[in-house]
This record gives sequence, structure tokens and C-alpha cells, in this order.
Amino acid sequence: MKLWDYLKDRLWFFLIAAISLGLMLLFLTAFRVSGQLTATICVIFGLFLIAEETAGFFRKKRFYDDMQGKLDGLDKKYLIHEMLKRPDFLDGQIMYDGFCIANKSMCENVSAYKRTANDFREFIEMWVHEIKLPVASLQLMAHNHCDELGEKFQEQLSRIDGYTDQVLYYARSENAEKDYIIKETALKRTVANVAMKNRETAQLCGASIETEGLGLSVMTDGKWLEFILGQLMANSLKYTVEGREPVIRISAEDLPDRVLLRFRDNGTGIPEADLPRIFDKSFTGENGRNYAKSTGMGLYIVKNLCDRLGHSITAASEKDKYTEFTIAFAKNQFYKMI
Repeated sequence: MKLWDYLKDRLWFFLIAAISLGLMLLFLTAFRVSGQLTATICVIFGLFLIAEETAGFFRKKRFYDDMQGKLDGLDKKYLIHEMLKRPDFLDGQIMYDGFCIANKSMCENVSAYKRTANDFREFIEMWVHEIKLPVASLQLMAHNHCDELGEKFQEQLSRIDGYTDQVLYYARSENAEKDYIIKETALKRTVANVAMKNRETAQLCGASIETEGLGLSVMTDGKWLEFILGQLMANSLKYTVEGREPVIRISAEDLPDRVLLRFRDNGTGIPEADLPRIFDKSFTGENGRNYAKSTGMGLYIVKNLCDRLGHSITAASEKDKYTEFTIAFAKNQFYKMI
């Protein structure tokens, strides 16, 4: 708090004090009080005013400067009242008590919102588990009909199954730390599981999958990593170029401080203008307008899960040539120190 700002705020008080002093001098003159006594009274009045304002300024400055400094250092600004002591001046006490009441109300509202959100998430998870049973039954029925129509049914059912998984993982992504187990995971087996789950779609697209250097293990949650790679593979099989055989290349590179997993396809690619925003929620970009099947949620969930698992993911692409995603797994030797 600056002295000039404080004085400007107290201007009304100084105006009243000046009027009071003028009236007092008027009465002293009317009662023919001596000049020395009048001067003494004015000096005492002025000293009292200066002392009172100086004390008030420094008392408030100490509190407000402390509050501003702690606000600047806090990530969660609403916790400011927990960091402050109740001041000893009235307007500061009123403000502090208001902070406490507002924070209590906010906590109650947040708690109610969390309960509602948790109930909704639990319902979504239950619904996904329930819907998977009829989807699995339909997939089995379609598999028993090996004609062309059965293959088309199988493809559409695989897409429905993928979208239900997407809903489930999105619902869990905000609380992923409660559902994952970080342990040594073999990349080769994880990629094989993802390829098996997407084999029908890959066969219908005529896509081939090439791998290299996958004999490595990383510290991650295998189930979540399968979902991440499944989303990347679904995008690769969705955004293909007509007349070009789709090729998906998955490779791993072992570096001193991390393992890089590269996922590359030769599909439509991502326009340069869209590349910085592909991980944004619901962003579809130019490809999303050309392909009605795009929702803009897959890569958002992938980025969210990577962040929560402690992995980084980056993308590089060239329009009509390729798209490559790189996932970096940090090396952690702590689990070997037993």
C-alpha cells in the first residue's frame, strides 16, 4: 500500500478535519482567546492528526502488504485467509471475516459439485460396463457370419466399442491416479495387444503395421498405455489417403535418461496451422470438417492421461505425407533398489 494512495483515500477525513479546525478557530476568535493559546491548540491538533494518521497508515500497510505478498506466492488464491492473521483494525476485521464466510460457502458448493460429479462419473462407468455386454454379444454374432455384411457389422461394432472405451477413460481421466498401477511394462506385448484389438479395422483398411526396437520395458500402467496407443491407431486407420496403402510404423529408442516410443503413419497428416491445438478439448480442425467421424476428444484424453502418468507426448506432421506422435517415458531406477 502506497502512502499517496492512502492519503487520497483519506481526503474526506482531512477535509472534515480542516472544516472542524476552521470552526474551532472561529469560536476561539469570537471569545477573544489569546493568539498564543490559539496557536498552541492548532499545533496540538495538527500533531494529533499526524500521529493518528501515521499510526493508522503503518498498521494497515503492514496487513495489506503481507496479504498482497502472500497472494502473489499462492497458486490457489482462495486459501489466502488461511495465511493471514486477523488484523486489529475494524475494516480489516470485517474483510477478514468476509473472506472466512466466502471460503466456507465456496467449500460447501465445491463439495456439493464434487458429489454430483462423482455420482455422474459412477453412473457413466456403470453404463459403459453394462453396454459392453450387448456389444460383445453382437460382435460374436457378427463374427459367426463371415460374409461381407458380417464384416461391416464387425467394423461398426468395433467403433462402438472404441467409443464406449473413450467415454470410460474420459470419465476416469480426472481421477486416473486412483486407477493406475505404475510398473515395468513390456512395449512389445502392449503394442501386440493394441494391434489385436484393432485387427478387423486394419484388415478392412488394408493397413500394415511395422515395428522396430520394441524389446524394451518402460515404467507405466499397461492398461492406460494400451488405451493411448489404441486412440493413436484408431486415428491412423481413420485418416487414410485414398489409393495409398496405410502403413503404421511403431518404434522405440532407448536413450540414457528416457525411452522414446514413436507412432508414425502415412495418412492425411495434420495442417501446420492445426498442429499446436490438436490436444485441445473438442478441437477437430480441418480434418475434423472433412471427416464427420471426428469428435476432437481422443487426443485430448491421450494428452491428459500422459500428463497424469508422468509421460510427455509431442506431435509432428506434414500435410498429406505423415503424422508422428512421440511418447517419452522417463527412466526410474527406484523400483530396482530393493
